[in-house]
Amino acid sequence: MILIADSGATKTDWRIIDTDGNIQQAKTIGLSPYYQTSESIAQELTQHLLPSVSDIVNEIYFYGTGCAGEEPCNIVRRGLQAVFPSAYTIEVDSDMLGAARGLCGHEAGIACILGTGSNNCLYDGHSIADKIPSLGFWLGDEGSGGYLGKKVVVAFLQKEMPEELAEKFAKRYGLTREIVLENAYQKPFPNRYFASFSKFVFDNRSQPFTYQLAYDAFLEFLTKYVCKLPNHQQYKVHFVGSVAFYYNDILRRAAAEKGITIGHVMETPIAGLALYHRPVED
Repeated sequence: MILIADSGATKTDWRIIDTDGNIQQAKTIGLSPYYQTSESIAQELTQHLLPSVSDIVNEIYFYGTGCAGEEPCNIVRRGLQAVFPSAYTIEVDSDMLGAARGLCGHEAGIACILGTGSNNCLYDGHSIADKIPSLGFWLGDEGSGGYLGKKVVVAFLQKEMPEELAEKFAKRYGLTREIVLENAYQKPFPNRYFASFSKFVFDNRSQPFTYQLAYDAFLEFLTKYVCKLPNHQQYKVHFVGSVAFYYNDILRRAAAEKGITIGHVMETPIAGLALYHRPVED
């Protein structure tokens, strides 16, 4: 039996592949080595994943946020090993590699994440060959939900938004400068806070102002990241994440302006990961 996981900040999507190739689904909370110990990960898996597993697990492929570097990966690996001691293969890798394998399979390509945050890589069909480093919410994350939300909030507070749209925004959120600054600099997860405002951009994307805001954000992402990857014109560029999925039409127009060919656009990579790791029949 094979277990495959795509783990984000709030939830983990699992696929369970039995010896006949049948696939089941399961969900647990997000499992991050930044916020959890091996013991707490094992406890969560025992309570909420183990009841869905009906046979001995031989292989585990875990892709998650925060899984970069030996020690964070070992925290997750030890938690998995405690619950599934018979597994002879336990691979723990980054969510970026998971996105690339889920999007590209065994073919080379460029894989991008546009969700709450943003990321990118050049993928050789197995591993990450190159990437332009993501600098996180405050210094980067162009094109992400956090970035769109930050842009629209700043436009509102600095009176750059058309009057009718600004009235709609004010009625919907009741924001003040003090509320925004408190959430930006004093409370945890400012990226999630600002990402919540990206829905306003989406709901009003038919308006020229918000359409242009989203279009410019995607154009900036493509320029800063995709266009800097070696020989990027030779590859299809694939996207995963809620922002890429729901803003698919605007993203494709921005890509066309840059001469970029878009391939797959998925909300999550888990279905593609199940195909990537599913045993090949003789």
